Amino acid sequence: MFNRNRRLRQLAAITSITLVAGCGVLSSGSSDDKGPIVVGTTSAPSTLDPAASWDGSWELFRNIYQTLLSYPNGAVTPQPDAAKSCGFTDDSKRTYRCELRPDMKFSDGDPLDAHAVKHSIERIRTIDVPGGPAGLLGNLGRVQALSDREVVFHLKKSDATFPFVLATPAMSIVDPDDYPADALRKDGKVFGSGPYTLQSYEEGKKAELVRNDHYDGFADRKNDSVTIRYFQDSSQMVEALRDKKIDVTYRGLASSDIVQLQSRDSQHGIQLIEGAGTEISYLVFNPKDPWAKKLAVRKAIAQVVDRPAIAHKVYKDTVDPLYSMVPAGLIGHSTGFFDSYGNPSRTKAQKILKDAGITQRVPLTLWYTTDRYGSETAPEFRELKAQLDGSGLFSITLKSRPWKTYEAGYRKGEYPVFGRGWFPDFPDAENFIAPFVGTQNALGTPYPSPRITNQLLPDSRRQSDRAAVVKEFEEAQQILVDDARLLPLWQGKQYVAASEDISGGERALDPSTIMTMWELHRKTSW
Repeated sequence: MFNRNRRLRQLAAITSITLVAGCGVLSSGSSDDKGPIVVGTTSAPSTLDPAASWDGSWELFRNIYQTLLSYPNGAVTPQPDAAKSCGFTDDSKRTYRCELRPDMKFSDGDPLDAHAVKHSIERIRTIDVPGGPAGLLGNLGRVQALSDREVVFHLKKSDATFPFVLATPAMSIVDPDDYPADALRKDGKVFGSGPYTLQSYEEGKKAELVRNDHYDGFADRKNDSVTIRYFQDSSQMVEALRDKKIDVTYRGLASSDIVQLQSRDSQHGIQLIEGAGTEISYLVFNPKDPWAKKLAVRKAIAQVVDRPAIAHKVYKDTVDPLYSMVPAGLIGHSTGFFDSYGNPSRTKAQKILKDAGITQRVPLTLWYTTDRYGSETAPEFRELKAQLDGSGLFSITLKSRPWKTYEAGYRKGEYPVFGRGWFPDFPDAENFIAPFVGTQNALGTPYPSPRITNQLLPDSRRQSDRAAVVKEFEEAQQILVDDARLLPLWQGKQYVAASEDISGGERALDPSTIMTMWELHRKTSW
């Protein structure tokens, strides 16, 4: 999906939270006497239609739409939400059946039934927005609405992770009367069935959410309304928090602001909540580039890059060095790049190049986006340039573009080496490997890896017990290390800053680090 990464969990570790400041007796009751809870973020939606989104728009979708499955507080595997029950009906994990809750309705009162579910899923594939979520449904053969409450998914191949796909906000259920089967909705309105309705929306500025009286699901709403404000940068957002113009921040805090908030002298009634996350940052090498296609060049870069220096100097230790595409805390994580390369070494890198007959400084252009992954992206790439140039083995040029043109460029194969980030679609090692390999992948740069795509991933998908497929994931990660086509850099942590009179921040992040706004409420006693 999106970007960055953290120290991570045993899938459930999102609940291990450290309150850096704040005190008081927390009440579980709702207290809305001061109006809506105002939440700030730098992650504005790119669209209001789920069929078009494979990005940060999911943050809003989780709160205004509903999926068949989702994550109740404390859950690390998908549980029924719009559905009453779901499960595979065959041992081969190819037929998945869901029974909906009775008498479900959208926010405008229209019925939500199995036909609406079928419509919602099929339009994603029919519209097939470039860069959209249709790729998540590549293994889906067909959808059947057997009755008003029974829907069945027929998969092309065994896939025990399919419930995780259905739990992503991309699979939000929409009203067939309002969302065309072959086109995106364009009137700027939303009719979902989630805990909230979207009362008003100003693109790039704010979204006003109010309680949906037709909602029927697991969410125990602890407030009646939430306003989400979208900011351009972290400093403006933190200033608004200090000025009590917002109550909570949940995405986009810069490392400098986090470090400042960690200082008790600067908190002034603000609590900083630290949780594990699964956001990663990594480099992608283009096999069409005359230098990046050389294995020795990629391995030499892997040998030179100093991840701890990036984490410390650029991100002030608010991220952790990452030595695998699968982040720490997920079942199947390994430390393959450290095991193979150890600490950064110019001498070893020089030998790798020399053994391949490369004796000149290798010229490479590294690309990054200016407006997607936070204000530290440019300093991060300057640090990478300094490390690689400083080795005397490379001559690095840096270039950048805004996200929309940047994305178009890497999909056309224009960049020799480029930076990407990833937020998982779901908390499983599969989602940190499968999206990046194959002839068609999320990066737009074909990466054929038959052993991974034809054997290891299909084998892992037959197992519902994800702990039983650790060997498959470890082997897949070692292949990624040996190819060095993808170079993991760091894993982030999740930070929520909130006014000291706000509760629920430590429970509001689901396993995909999406904030469930209904967990937030004001303290009613001290």
